[in-house]
Amino acid sequence: MKNKTYNKKKMLVVFVCAAAVILGLTGRLVYLMVFDAPYYQKKAEDLHEREREIKAARGEIVDANGTVLATNKTVCTISVIHSQITDPERVIAELSRILEMDENTVRARVEKVSSMERIKTNVEKEIGDTVRNLELDGVKVDEDFKRYYPYNELASKVLGFTGGDNQGIIGLEVKYEDYLKGKNGMILTTTDARGVELDAVAEDRIEPVPGNTLQISIDYNIQMYAQQMAEKVMEEKQADKVAILLMNPKNGEIIAMVNVPEFNLNEPFTLNTDVDEAALTDEEKQDALNQMWRNGCINDTYEPGSTFKIITASACLEDKVVSLTDNFSCPGYKIVEDRKIRCHKVGGHGAETFVEGIQNSCNPVFIEIGLRLGVERFCDYFEQFGLMGMTGVDLPGEASTIMHKEENIGQVELATISFGQSFQVTPMQMAATVSSLVNGGTRVTPHFGVRVLDGEGKEIEKFSYDTGNRVVSKETSETMQMLLESVVSEGSGKNAYVEGYHIGGKTATSQTLPRSANKYISSFIGFAPADDPQVLGMCVIYNPQGVYYGGTIAAPVIGDIFENIFPYLGIEKD
Repeated sequence: MKNKTYNKKKMLVVFVCAAAVILGLTGRLVYLMVFDAPYYQKKAEDLHEREREIKAARGEIVDANGTVLATNKTVCTISVIHSQITDPERVIAELSRILEMDENTVRARVEKVSSMERIKTNVEKEIGDTVRNLELDGVKVDEDFKRYYPYNELASKVLGFTGGDNQGIIGLEVKYEDYLKGKNGMILTTTDARGVELDAVAEDRIEPVPGNTLQISIDYNIQMYAQQMAEKVMEEKQADKVAILLMNPKNGEIIAMVNVPEFNLNEPFTLNTDVDEAALTDEEKQDALNQMWRNGCINDTYEPGSTFKIITASACLEDKVVSLTDNFSCPGYKIVEDRKIRCHKVGGHGAETFVEGIQNSCNPVFIEIGLRLGVERFCDYFEQFGLMGMTGVDLPGEASTIMHKEENIGQVELATISFGQSFQVTPMQMAATVSSLVNGGTRVTPHFGVRVLDGEGKEIEKFSYDTGNRVVSKETSETMQMLLESVVSEGSGKNAYVEGYHIGGKTATSQTLPRSANKYISSFIGFAPADDPQVLGMCVIYNPQGVYYGGTIAAPVIGDIFENIFPYLGIEKD
């Protein structure tokens, strides 16, 4: 009797537990079917949906006048969907032939079991159309965009280029990536359980949003002419490289920046030298490419030589340690402590005023006034003029000035700094600093970016730049305009003279390290009109062969460019 009662209780407990489990499962099922239905319905749809990305058209880069410098070219991406291929051997044979690819490579990708496998990207549209017209089962041809540069090498190290994913890698392309890149779209297709697309179900499309247009300050015509001049002097002087920079000294807009040898933007991974690429290791090839892509105007520093005398003169005039009528004597050298520092004129310049000293580019004169200024004040002016920071130019990778620490500057170091040796700056820093000293005394931020436009050409953003603190008085700036105009009209810069115009400027010839290599850098910085500068030009020639004096080979380059662009810029003869 007790066993029967026990069994009944046990059965009751089992029944209650089973009922509770069934009730719980029923409740959970009801919850899933009613309350969680949208979530699982979405999960089910996702299992039967395949996504294919639609690349957004990258925004164009246009020059100051609207000339297109970077645009897009329609290309195709060829892909295969394994589950939809009905004749794999034909697909392999046709794609290998049309795409000119190794058959084993194509076979490996076609036979790979995946939802979608890319065979080749950046395929010319005509070839993509040929593949599409074959109507091969399982083969997809999607139109895409590839960056295209209409003028190949023009401003290559400024514009930069994009990679296979259409993202900027160097230059303005990477600096303004967020404005140019756009937003990719998507094609959504529905498949059955086998992964085969259902023809009866319409595709869903999320349309791509194209990038915006970037307008820059470069002028195509001036950039082209400056590049031709740089290539000409590089060939004539068998130089390693040549840089030319043209900018508006009043607002910092850069109208041309040349770094020859340039490279083909449409083939950025092909070296621009005669070296046998096949003989290079991957590391050597990458190092060579990195060197090819370097923008010497902002990435590389150099000893400026006598063009730096513009900065020394400005600081000393501002600090009133020298006047225009001060007299000096140059025997061809100046002894500082235990060093005999020579002038470029071995026999010396003899008696001369400060004005004649700057016209003659006399080292002893600048050593003397540099010593008068002293280490502490010289370093103060370095900071005041913005030389110890970066210019803020809107390109990646700008190098900063390489200078002694103040506590390590003795009289000899101060003497050599005064005429532009024993420290290094970038050409961009020199151009920006000289601009600030001759434009009335205000520091400017050199830049390319002007504004952003939408697809209809409507301005959606205009860039603004700091016009920094006053670095010298207006009086000092006007004095420098006058002094540097006399350098071109009467002194070492006369080869930059253009008839009918007042041009200011300064030449330089500096020796690279080690001095024993006997390699030189020749340069010239000029601006016009001298009393109201509207354009500043700089030419730097690295390791010229034969005659290497800046006044002889660099000044004529800027003079020629000025003569040709003044009418174009509307700068009238005086």
